[in-house]
Amino acid sequence: MTPQSQPSPSPVINIEGDRVALGPIVREFVPLYQRWLNHLGQGRNFGDTPIPWTSEQVLALVEERAKPSDDIVFFTIYERSSWLPIGYTMWLDVSYRHQRAEFALHIGEDRAHGKGYGTETTRLMLRYAFEQLGLHSVFLTVAEYNLAGIRAYQRAGYRVSGRRRECWWMGGRFWDAIIMDCLASEFTAQ
Repeated sequence: MTPQSQPSPSPVINIEGDRVALGPIVREFVPLYQRWLNHLGQGRNFGDTPIPWTSEQVLALVEERAKPSDDIVFFTIYERSSWLPIGYTMWLDVSYRHQRAEFALHIGEDRAHGKGYGTETTRLMLRYAFEQLGLHSVFLTVAEYNLAGIRAYQRAGYRVSGRRRECWWMGGRFWDAIIMDCLASEFTAQ
């Protein structure tokens, strides 16, 4: 059975929320990660040129993310009701000296969109960043046309802090990249 159709009765979980849980990267999910990365409709939100990903490329990415790293923290996102993987999230370019990092999130399963999983995952990751990693400032970049993403990030605690004008090409035109950030003091004040 494929990872998306075979429930994991007891995946390794590091962080639990009400409806999602976060666990480490799983090598056996390479076909699933590959399917998500090759979904060109979702890929428009990544900022890079949508390209086909081979299983070898995804395996190399998974193996790289699975290595101990001081500057990347990667989690698989599970739907708690089924324990099926639905996406991944990570902190990138973590700087403990400056107490900052960049956030990334991808809900890969279409059926999991619009259910608040992205917002809950973002809140869990903010709590983890501020309470466990000791970070002070985190940020993300999102395409101006990704209104659902912007709303989810705002509900979780991010604020718009700036924009890069007309730097994101999609649908025959240039869009702004919205920069959002959150400080530890703002998050804990919620």
